[in-house]
Amino acid sequence: QVQLVESGGGLVQPGGSLRLSCATSGSIFSIYAMGWYRQAPGKQRELVARITNGGSTKYADSVKGRFTISRDNARNTVYLQMSSLKPEDTAVYYCNADPYATPWLSEYWGQGTQVTVSS
Repeated sequence: QVQLVESGGGLVQPGGSLRLSCATSGSIFSIYAMGWYRQAPGKQRELVARITNGGSTKYADSVKGRFTISRDNARNTVYLQMSSLKPEDTAVYYCNADPYATPWLSEYWGQGTQVTVSS
């Protein structure tokens, strides 16, 4: 059973920083692209950042220059470092494992972690 275990969400003031972590099993981490999505109330889930197993990254325009995605292959963990946070970054953030190069495999989602940016 593959699980994505997220941590690091919380309440932060505008301009502050948070780091989200997502740990998963080694059996998928080495071959999957890992990503972070978010969903704000009343809005669709959107891609925030993605990193392939080769290290290529992609960011939503709204977070470029403020957020950084990285992966630690030794720990089977992907991180999202969020800086200069804005109220509009408030959402539930979900970790995603995408079998992009092996599409016959399953996609996985974490349970979500709340990020609230407010003074």
